[in-house]
Amino acid sequence: MANVTVVGAQWGDEGKGKLVDWLSNRADVVVRFQGGHNAGHTLVVGNQTYKLSLLPSGVVQGKLSVIGNGVVVDPWHLLEEIAKVRDQGVEITPRILALADNACLILPLHKDLDQAREAAAANKIGTTGRGIGPAYEDKVGRRAIRVADLADREALEAKIDRLLAHHAPLRRGLGLPDADPAALLAELEAIAPKVLDFAQPAWLLLDRVVKSGKRVLFEGAQGALLDVDHGTYPYVTSSNTVAGQAAAGSGLGAKATGYVLGIVKAYTTRVGEGPFPTELNDEIGRRIGEVGHEFGTVTGRARRCGWFDAVLVRQSVALNGVAGVALTKLDVLDGLPRLKICTGYRLDGRELDHLPAGLKAQAALQPVYEEMEGWPESTHGARSFRDLPASAVKYVRRIEELIGAPVALLSTSPQRDDTIMMRDPFAD
Repeated sequence: MANVTVVGAQWGDEGKGKLVDWLSNRADVVVRFQGGHNAGHTLVVGNQTYKLSLLPSGVVQGKLSVIGNGVVVDPWHLLEEIAKVRDQGVEITPRILALADNACLILPLHKDLDQAREAAAANKIGTTGRGIGPAYEDKVGRRAIRVADLADREALEAKIDRLLAHHAPLRRGLGLPDADPAALLAELEAIAPKVLDFAQPAWLLLDRVVKSGKRVLFEGAQGALLDVDHGTYPYVTSSNTVAGQAAAGSGLGAKATGYVLGIVKAYTTRVGEGPFPTELNDEIGRRIGEVGHEFGTVTGRARRCGWFDAVLVRQSVALNGVAGVALTKLDVLDGLPRLKICTGYRLDGRELDHLPAGLKAQAALQPVYEEMEGWPESTHGARSFRDLPASAVKYVRRIEELIGAPVALLSTSPQRDDTIMMRDPFAD
C-alpha cells in the first residue's frame, strides 16, 4: 500500500480539505509540508463544518497529524485554531499533533511588513496579509526564528537582535515604527511553553512511521499554479507547492511521497491578482461563483471563476508527476446547457499548448475552446459513476483525455461521503 501526496493542480481552492479528510480513513498519518495559515481547508462532516488553515485535516479524525518543517507557523494562530477546533469537540493533544521543531515562525513584524507592502504597491500581488511571504524571506535569508529557538532564551535574544537589524530599515522605508525587541521577546516567552508541547523532530517521527509500515498522506496547500518557481510568477505564493516539496517539507526521502493525486475543479477559479485566460466576467461566471460558494475560507474574498483550462491542468500533471486526479464540484455545472473546455492558447498568431513563463505573454493569451453539451439533471450527491448523466460522463472522459491523467476520485458535493472512487490511490 502506497503513501499518497495530495496537491492542488490549479490555483488552489480545489477542495483538497474534503478529499484529504476522506482519504484519511485509509491513512495512518497526515502531513502538511508547505505554506502557512494563508490557505484554508473546509471540511463538512455531517452537520459540522470545520475551517482549518494551519492544522492538517487529519486532526478531525484523530489521526496523527504533522506540521512539517516546510510550513511557516504563526504560533498565536496555531493555538487559536487548536482552541477553535477543540470547541467543536475535537481533542487535540501532542499525541495527535506534532510540530516540526525546525519549522520557522511567522511573527507580528512579518504581518506588518506584508500588509504595508501590499498597501503601498502599485501592482498588488493579492496576498492575504498574514506574513507568509516575509517569513519565507527570513527563512531563506537564514535569520528566521524557529520553533526550537523558543526553548533557548539566550539564542532567542540574539536571533531577535539580528532579525530586527534587517527589518528596521524596511519598516522605516514603509513608514512603520521600529519593532520593540523586548516586547517581542516577552510575547514569544509567554507563548513558548504551549507551542513547545507539540514540538519534536518531525523527520524522525515520520522516519519511524514509514519504517513501521504505516501509510502517510501528504497534504499540500494552495495549488501548483501558485508555486514560486512554476506558477504565474510573481502572482504566486512564497513556497514550492508542487508534489516534490512533500519530501523536503517533511524530512522524508523523495520515494516516500508515493502516489500523487492532483485535485482539480470541474471548472477553474483563482483568488487575488494575476493572469487567468479562461476567466468569465459575465453571468455564467457569476452563476458558477454563487452555486459553487466560491469565497475564500481564510479571507472571505470572492474567487474569480472561469471555464476548465485543460492546458494548465495538463502542465500541473507533468510538474507534479500526477498519477490520477480527483475531480471536484462537478455538480456546480448542473443545468448549464453548454460547457467549454480550454484546449490551447493563441498568442500573437501562434498556438501554444502550455503556459509561457513570461508575465506579459501570460496576460495576452487567448483561450482556444472546445464546446460540449451540458446536462439538465442533478449530479449533486451522486455516489456511483452509473448515476451520472451521459453528458456528464462525456465531460469527465474528455477532461481525462486532455490532461493525460485518469480521474481516480469524483466529488459531487461538499459532504465527505459524496465521493465516487474509481481508483484507490492507496492501492498503487
